[in-house]
Amino acid sequence: MRRPTIYEIKRLTMDSSPYYFSKATMSFFGQKLKDFRVHALDKGRYKITCDSLKTGYTSVRYFNPDTNTLDRGDEND
Repeated sequence: MRRPTIYEIKRLTMDSSPYYFSKATMSFFGQKLKDFRVHALDKGRYKITCDSLKTGYTSVRYFNPDTNTLDRGDEND
């Protein structure tokens, strides 16, 4: 499988994580969808990162394309 775009991941996770990519959430953290980066990992998973300009925090989630879910877990899981 090719690496999905952040736009595809947003669409695929609408049911499992409806607020993660919401306009209100991203506005709160000073983020835009184009600021997110997708990194391929072993086992077919993807690491999603985005820096928050407002808080200095880096958001990290792991996308599982088999279940279309976002997890906070470790990239080695």
